[in-house]
Amino acid sequence: MSTQPITVFLNGYKGRMGQAIAAEAAHQNVVIAAKADAGEPASPAAITAADAVIDFSFHAATLALAQLCVAAKKPLVIGTTGHSAEERAALEKLCVSIPVVWAGNYSVGVNLLNYLVGQAARTLGPDYNIEIVEMHHRHKKDAPSGTAEKLVDIARTARNLAAEDVVYGRHGITGERPDNQIGMHALRGGDVVGDHTVIFAGEGERLELTHKASNRAIFAQGALRAARWLALGKGANGIHGMDEVLGLR
Repeated sequence: MSTQPITVFLNGYKGRMGQAIAAEAAHQNVVIAAKADAGEPASPAAITAADAVIDFSFHAATLALAQLCVAAKKPLVIGTTGHSAEERAALEKLCVSIPVVWAGNYSVGVNLLNYLVGQAARTLGPDYNIEIVEMHHRHKKDAPSGTAEKLVDIARTARNLAAEDVVYGRHGITGERPDNQIGMHALRGGDVVGDHTVIFAGEGERLELTHKASNRAIFAQGALRAARWLALGKGANGIHGMDEVLGLR
């Protein structure tokens, strides 16, 4: 990976991930040239001056930032999660005119997990029931995590299932589990950085694919890597995934 220095505008610098990115930037030869947070409007001039923009803020703030990036023709890394369907649709429509990397998780290990889950879902087939469990710290505001939602989408696509085939938790007399169902379960507590497990449960055997994060630096490293990839002109206009940044696709 190139060590050419780049400058970044960081949105959401007061949050956990914003602080992790700021701490990691110097090690990645990235200069945080300007920053903003809730109640601190992003400066159009500062965005224009940066090589790329990174957003780890709040779901309601991403669209306004993306509009500024489009006006300045600057690439954008979106790490914020919890967007509503309407917010996501508006962002997808807007982001066709600039290069964007949008991921629910920027860890290299998690993105490899994404790849392996797709392979396993296709290879094992419907005889293996899929259950997904994620756990995060008690301060996390959205559930399930963006990473877990991505894993659900990958499993659904591999099995050709509909959104209605996903059940979020179970309670009461639920009846027998259908083969075409995917179970999604979100746990919250303590200071857990991020655990994700995808279970393929068959008759006589069970395969579990698990990723556990112990330090937010891994996410910061990935986000900065994505910003460099964009800043160096590797991505065309439109939305890209971390699989492209890492060469998995």
